[in-house]
Amino acid sequence: MTRLWNEPADFADEMIAGFVAANERYVRRVSGGVIRSTVTPDGQVAVVVGGGSGHYPAFGGLVGQGLAHGAAMGNLFASPSTQQIHAVATAANRGGGVFFSYGNYAGDVLNFDAAQDRLRREGIACETVAVTDDIFSASPVEKHKRRGIAGDLTVFRVAAAAAEAGYDLEGVTRVARLANERTRSFGVAFTGCTLPGAGQPLFSVPEGRMAVGLGIHGEPGIDETGIPTADGLAELLVSKLLDEVPEGVQVSGARVVPILNGLGSLKYEEMFVVYRRIAELLREAGDELVDPHVGEYCTSFDMAGTSLTLFWLEDELERLWDTPVDTPAYRRGSVVAAAQSDAAADAVAEVEGVPSSDEESRAVAVTVAAAIETVAATIDTHVEELGRLDSIAGDGDHGIGMQRGSHAARDAAIAARDAGAGAQTVLARAADAWSDRAGGTSGALWGVILAALADKLGDEGRPSRADVAAGVAAGAQGVMDYGKAEVGDKTLVDALVPFSEALTHTIGAGVPLAAAWATASDAATTAAAATADLLPRMGRARPHAEKSLGTPDPGAHSLALIVTAVGAVLERN
Repeated sequence: MTRLWNEPADFADEMIAGFVAANERYVRRVSGGVIRSTVTPDGQVAVVVGGGSGHYPAFGGLVGQGLAHGAAMGNLFASPSTQQIHAVATAANRGGGVFFSYGNYAGDVLNFDAAQDRLRREGIACETVAVTDDIFSASPVEKHKRRGIAGDLTVFRVAAAAAEAGYDLEGVTRVARLANERTRSFGVAFTGCTLPGAGQPLFSVPEGRMAVGLGIHGEPGIDETGIPTADGLAELLVSKLLDEVPEGVQVSGARVVPILNGLGSLKYEEMFVVYRRIAELLREAGDELVDPHVGEYCTSFDMAGTSLTLFWLEDELERLWDTPVDTPAYRRGSVVAAAQSDAAADAVAEVEGVPSSDEESRAVAVTVAAAIETVAATIDTHVEELGRLDSIAGDGDHGIGMQRGSHAARDAAIAARDAGAGAQTVLARAADAWSDRAGGTSGALWGVILAALADKLGDEGRPSRADVAAGVAAGAQGVMDYGKAEVGDKTLVDALVPFSEALTHTIGAGVPLAAAWATASDAATTAAAATADLLPRMGRARPHAEKSLGTPDPGAHSLALIVTAVGAVLERN
């Protein structure tokens, strides 16, 4: 279990502050994460990695000479927000473009892609390689859907070495893709992990059993078996990976980097016993071992488990792999120390004024702020329930992510209202704060929903019922366009689309807004409950589809709770 924290909601921020204070030689804090504290040559490609906190040394611990130029660091097990990623990339950029790499998880893909699009609009060249090394999370035919676990290290390191060697953005991307194609991983766990402040682990493994094919966010294993001997585990790991030798790699005689990764609380001594047999098996298979790694490279809080990564080299990759590295948590070879940067540690945020508005819109803004306050209170009431639903086939962070987002939205809405903002500005500020603070998939999608509705409210006059329905419809379409989910995928879309359709229909029939909203809320509640009968086709729950049967989708359920609570505010106002 995790034993030391102050306020669980502050854990990630306080952890990052302590990490930076302990490693000022390597990193400095910027909005959204950390970048190198040493000078980077102008024109060098900036390699920016990232993901949720709770995986140390990934991701901040891998920032330094020879490895990443910056890391966007999200909340616990939650993707960094688009705003965080954009801020880190902007701070790390030295004119050579930005190369992004991260584990292939839905929230990371959504937020990194959005940040990449924004940077490109600003004239900064960007490319991305999402890591897909986990062989148990999808079949070889669908390997583009696989998760990224400890294989992150090989892709990050090759990309950064190429940047250090002077490759341009296209060249960095090319070798990173090659590294990803030649990396395979497979993991097991003996216990789950527990987030700070949580009373129970995100999943549990029965005594004497082992979860097979687990993720790094507290997702349960895809299979379960008895705990083997150390040699038996080595044989399982090696055999599964050798069954998937990448295309173009010779079956025998290959040069391979083995990485035995501890997931948080497995002792190094135990891993050395396992690695002894791994090395024997690989040599018996005719492989030549290069630079073996045994240690913690991508963890999952206090999870007791391990994963094996095999990285099959070729000439160019091996030359890049030999590049010296010096970061807070990972060192190889000897680097020539770069000078310390004299840039300010943190940019001071400018105080943003509010656009002009009229009295009618400011009156509507009061209702908007009251609705957001009610949303935050509703999530507080149901935060544990939402986490429990999410832990059945996901990572259990939906409740705390929604709580962080709704609290930030509430504070932003109140501040904008008190500053005299109109309805559009109040809700737009809430949308931006929600997506930034919550991170992850839900943060990004709720930002889309609220921003689309805000666009229809305006800062002058009183919006019509049709404006509200059109805003909700735009939000639903935006979520489907942005997240690529459809009705039937077992996501919040399954509740959002019926809500939007019912609202548009009843308002079109002349029903007053509050009554139409109540009817639409009932439709959303019914649709959310019906997701219990669906199998997830997207997100972290997809590899555990059967386990989610009988349980409603937490995103759909939370949306139904929210629209129902907002309906009560509309009725009062």
